[in-house]
Amino acid sequence: MEGGIHMAQINVSHLTFGYEGSIDNIFEDVSFSIDTDWRLGLLGRNGKGKTTFLKLLQGEYPYQGAISAGERFDYFPYTVSGEQMLQPAAEFMEELKPGCEDWRVIRELEQLGRTAEILYRPFGALSPGEQTKILLAVLFSEENEFLLIDEPTNHLDHASREIVKHYLASKKGFILVSHDRDLLDFCVDHVLVLNRQSIELQSGNFSIWQENKQRRDQFEQAENEKHLKEIGKLKQAAARTAAWADKNEATKIGFDPIKEHDRSIDARAFIGAKTKKMQSRVRQMEKRIRREIEEKEGLLADLERPADLKMMPLRHHRETLVNVREYALEYEGAKGPLFTGLTFEISRGQRIALHGSNGCGKSTLLKMILHRAGVIQHAPPVRETGVCETASGLTVSFVNQDTSTLRGSISEFCKGRELDESLFCAILRQLDLERGQFLKGMEEYSEGQKKKVLIAASLLVPAHLYVWDEPLNYVDVFSRMQLEKLILEYEPTMLFVEHDVRFREKIATGTVELL
Repeated sequence: MEGGIHMAQINVSHLTFGYEGSIDNIFEDVSFSIDTDWRLGLLGRNGKGKTTFLKLLQGEYPYQGAISAGERFDYFPYTVSGEQMLQPAAEFMEELKPGCEDWRVIRELEQLGRTAEILYRPFGALSPGEQTKILLAVLFSEENEFLLIDEPTNHLDHASREIVKHYLASKKGFILVSHDRDLLDFCVDHVLVLNRQSIELQSGNFSIWQENKQRRDQFEQAENEKHLKEIGKLKQAAARTAAWADKNEATKIGFDPIKEHDRSIDARAFIGAKTKKMQSRVRQMEKRIRREIEEKEGLLADLERPADLKMMPLRHHRETLVNVREYALEYEGAKGPLFTGLTFEISRGQRIALHGSNGCGKSTLLKMILHRAGVIQHAPPVRETGVCETASGLTVSFVNQDTSTLRGSISEFCKGRELDESLFCAILRQLDLERGQFLKGMEEYSEGQKKKVLIAASLLVPAHLYVWDEPLNYVDVFSRMQLEKLILEYEPTMLFVEHDVRFREKIATGTVELL
């Protein structure tokens, strides 16, 4: 009850679900309730069932247990067909959301900072930001629905993210799956967290949940250490008791009538009776100690402690690894240059973030630098002026934003890149990729899992310079935090593009703006 008004609820009770052929269930006897006016953030590692849960709410898979809801669900992103990509959105909006009215979509678009004009241009010709805004406007055009929003800011630049962030914060009645901590902190008032062993529901945003979790983890860690000490003491007591019993038993057995002619048979019988009594006391004592140990072990909390990752940065003999002076790039036949007059350098130990809107030339610039360093054979088809040079003998480790080339087995991938397969799999396990995934073809992986493959491969390559192009798209928030800790610890030299504001703020030692 809130302000005297009863909120509608979505009730999940005793939900159990696992994919066919999978050993473990994704959900095991899970129960909780959600108010339909909440702005709920759904958090969890890649592959822990976030998208699956949204699909279960929509009734897409059979499950055990019950899900009851008083409202209809709708899901973002809508699937736009190849045929629809060629049409303006105004022509197929109603196919995405039956009964959707133009004026309502236009009203939502205005809140997203766009006019109706983009509804009448071919959808495929629009930028990722414009496409996302149209789909969100269609999604929110109906009332009395509970909306399921799956990663709305992937592939959006900073400006578009800011607009989507403020738009979602003005709405309510949705579940948001996102790995963007800035977005989660701004938009949500409750979090539902899929942990390794449990599910927890809390009010507040991501940072409030994280602070609570850190406090709880510290307390549980201290309690664990206390219990482990007590278990150690009990085990020592058990060992002492067993040794004491053995010693007494030995006095009974080791009787030699020739050597010990002064020790009578009666004495031996007396020792035997005494030992028997003692052994029964010892057994009771051992039983009690064992019970206490089991109790203490039962108190040990199941803490989720992400494994520490490692990397192997190399030290180059030159101080300056990349030098860019008065540099300009322009695609053949383009109306104008991507950028002009760009000047910056990357020195040993610096981590430089490239920042700018989509289409401003960030990825093209990275490719030109990679071409100079001999990492890629063919430079993009651009005209260049000015200086762009790299230190000679530079070893570069590259994470491409494109995952479409990943297919086949982990073994084939490691052979092709000359990587140590067992080390590679160890890193993937530390990034929480399930062992079962190692047996699948990589084309079956989710986008987040594919990104982890590329990141793991990069971490295994000893390099003077790490070039990462949007490495974190689809990668879960816990792995992002692991990678931040790793980079701050090993201090590699980096040049990267990443729209996650928190990641950039934490690890960049400098930012180059492409305007």
